[in-house]
Amino acid sequence: MKRKVSKFVYWTPRILSIIFVFFLFLMSLDVFSLELTFWQTIGALLIHNIPAFILLIVILISWKREIVGGIAFILAGLVYIFLIVMNALKNQFEWYMLSWAIQISGIAFIIGILFIINWKKKKN
Repeated sequence: MKRKVSKFVYWTPRILSIIFVFFLFLMSLDVFSLELTFWQTIGALLIHNIPAFILLIVILISWKREIVGGIAFILAGLVYIFLIVMNALKNQFEWYMLSWAIQISGIAFIIGILFIINWKKKKN
């Protein structure tokens, strides 16, 4: 039983983080509906994918150093909440902004916590 829990704690944050980054890449595809020129579309696509590229690098580092993934994903969730709040203060607050914050940052928090749990188990 302990072996199954150990495998679960090891693989779950890694698989979830890959799915999460893939989801972020998919969300950036909305730039194709903006009717931009080819180079503007490429630039917008690269800019929209900066967070996904950073998290992809974090996944590669945290595969062996779980504490990096734990801290980075929790920080990513906090940064996203901060950006949503700043956007809500600058513009009018809409209810769907709250659902965005829960969906994106909540998943990042769960992944970060699972990486930290794995790091603590590995440390002991």
